[in-house]
Order: sequence, then C-alpha cells, then structure tokens
Amino acid sequence: MSNNTETKKEHSSITIKVWDLPVRIFHWSLVVLFITAYVTNSLGSDYFIYHLWSGYALIVLVIFRIVWGVVGTYHARFTHFLKNPITTAQYALSLFKKKEKYYLGHNPLGAVMVVILLIATLVQAITGLFTNDEIFNVGPLYAYIDDELSLQLTSLHRQLFYWILGAITLHILAVIFHVVFKRDNIIKAMFTGKKNLPFTGEINSQATDAQVSISSSKIWLAIAILIVLAAILAAVILTAPEAVTDMEY
Repeated sequence: MSNNTETKKEHSSITIKVWDLPVRIFHWSLVVLFITAYVTNSLGSDYFIYHLWSGYALIVLVIFRIVWGVVGTYHARFTHFLKNPITTAQYALSLFKKKEKYYLGHNPLGAVMVVILLIATLVQAITGLFTNDEIFNVGPLYAYIDDELSLQLTSLHRQLFYWILGAITLHILAVIFHVVFKRDNIIKAMFTGKKNLPFTGEINSQATDAQVSISSSKIWLAIAILIVLAAILAAVILTAPEAVTDMEY
C-alpha cells in the first residue's frame, strides 16, 4: 500500500496560479503592438498615424508593467523575481544540469530579459515621440527639441528596434529550450496563468507557501492604473506645441 501511495504521489501534480490576468494581457498585447509598430512603419508614411498609436499604447503598457512590478501580485513584483548577480550566474551555470533550482515565476535569467525588454521598449517608444523622418512626419513632441537632437533620437529609435529584435529572438529560444528540454510549458502558463507541477517534496514545500499561489488578479487596480497612465500621456501629447519643420517653410 505504501509503495502504491508513493508512486501515485510521484505521478500526481498540483496546479498553482502564477500569472495574474493583467500580466498575461500585457505580455500578449506587447507582442501584438510590437508587430503592429513594425508593420505600420514598413508600410510607409501613409500609416504613420497607426505607428504613432502603436507607440502610445506601448508607452502606457510598459509603464504599467513597471508600476505593476511594484504593486501587482506576488509573482509580478520585481522584488520577488529579480535576483542578485551571483544567484543569476549560478542559475545560468546550472541550466544544463538536472538539479537546477526551480522557479515558479520568472527564473533569474528570465528576470534579466524582462528588465532589458521593458527598458529598451520604453526608450524606443519615448524616442519615437521626438522623431523626424525628414520628409512628411514628425513625432508629437518634436517642437520641444531642435532638429539636430530630433535626428539623433530618430537614429536611436531605429537602431533600438534591431537590439530589441535580438533580445526577443533570445527570449523565444529560451522559451523553446524550457518547453522542449526542461518540459516546462511556460507558453501555456502565460495563457492560463497556471502551472501544473509534479508532486515532489521540493515543489510541495513551495506550494504550501501562502504567497505562491495568487488568489486575485487585482483587475480593478490594474484598470485604474492604465486609465491614469493613458490620461497623463494624452495630456502630455495634447498640450504639446505644434511642430513646425523646415518642410513647411
């Protein structure tokens, strides 16, 4: 009997709610908006307005995620998933071993990628507000700076895209590695918010922690934050002076 019970435990699993709804919506919205921004830019100046709106949405979303990293649910907080350099390096070295430490939320390397993508995307989106294509279109905050600085920010805006694309490629490869080789379906978890974990002593001790499985997504708080951020961005853009370029003389 005892042997059968132990065998059942080894093959059973526990379901833990890890990712709240705002984090999941943020993640997939970021994917859609990044693609939209790229496509609308590639289609030319006639689609510039849609490119701008993609940028506005990206700014609101990324700042929201930063705020959510402070006031959001347990696994969404930076204080939970950001680790010191030594811990991060130790995790990286243990990746190809069978005994690396398991993390319910972002692992240390994933946490570094989250921060890099957030900062790079925010910088790219904000620089887009000051851009100048030297033909027809300028960003909504172009009037606050001179033409030379605008062109420098435009160059940074364009170059950052390729750096972000490289980071995204690394992120996708890391996800594939975890799904295929580590048998950890983190893609499914980012849709459902849940992880099915094997019933082992280590996992079970984590699962009994009251802070591990989140009980609420704090949806109303997330909505309030998004409304405030959108209102602030709208106020900044609508009160900006009208841009006058050399093209209009």
